[in-house]
Amino acid sequence: MDDQERADAFYAHVSGGGKVEADDWMPDDYRAAVLKFVEMHANSELMGVLPEREWILRAPTLKRKLALTSKVQDEVGHAQLLYRVAEDLGKPREQMLADLMAGKTKFHNVFHYPTRSWGDVGIIAWLVDAAAIVSQQALRDSSYAPYARTMKKICWEESVHIMHGRDVVLTLMNGSPRQREMVQEALDRWWGPLMQMHGPPTDPATDRDLIWKIKAKGNEQLRQEFLSIYVPRIWELGLTIPDAALRHDDGEGRWQYTEPDWAELRSVVTGHGPMSQERLEFRRTSHAATQWVRDAVLGASSAAA
Repeated sequence: MDDQERADAFYAHVSGGGKVEADDWMPDDYRAAVLKFVEMHANSELMGVLPEREWILRAPTLKRKLALTSKVQDEVGHAQLLYRVAEDLGKPREQMLADLMAGKTKFHNVFHYPTRSWGDVGIIAWLVDAAAIVSQQALRDSSYAPYARTMKKICWEESVHIMHGRDVVLTLMNGSPRQREMVQEALDRWWGPLMQMHGPPTDPATDRDLIWKIKAKGNEQLRQEFLSIYVPRIWELGLTIPDAALRHDDGEGRWQYTEPDWAELRSVVTGHGPMSQERLEFRRTSHAATQWVRDAVLGASSAAA
């Protein structure tokens, strides 16, 4: 087969549900699309620890400190797994980290915002991670097999994080009026970024990530799944969702809601969020401060070779 015939056969394979391994032949545009997708996911796991790490020393009990520390450790581990998947697609890890710190690549919008209270920690672990796992569960069916396998491990650990967040929120909601207000105030601030998190609806006929089955579900389908699962749970706790238009349309079988601010989403993910530059600067400072560790380890590895 010539190159075009080979590419046509490849796309027929993935569109039909076939899987691709790291050492399989793949067209350059498929490789680039998977790399971009996985690299952003890895960046998001790495940057996603920063809103919560600020609260480890301020957690109210030793139990909460240990739980939050464990969650942060898990997220860093997820980033390492995903960078390893991305490396097989041809981009060195150091280059991915350099591009992230230089602001050349993106990470999810929710990690560009500040955490102002312990209520934020509960809302992030319960609802932000829940919105993420709705997407991640669908990625277990990705056409790129190494990514799909990695997502199985990540999804299991993320489900534990959601339980941790729900426990934090339940404890606060069963506490004092001030604690309940803390959760409601956090939900009010995070609802907008949550609704933006899956991205604007896309046309399945032109969305290459869907056509090539890099992801199994579209943005709006993921958002509808999140709303169907979590809106009743939020209401059950006596919390108010800050969207007067939010309702389930039984006739259409879908949730109606106020259109998210997509201009804000585009601004935030391109480095113009409330905490974008502070978070990137922290990552740069941390990277520089630990350079001696990499030098020592890589130096030892080179000497042994």
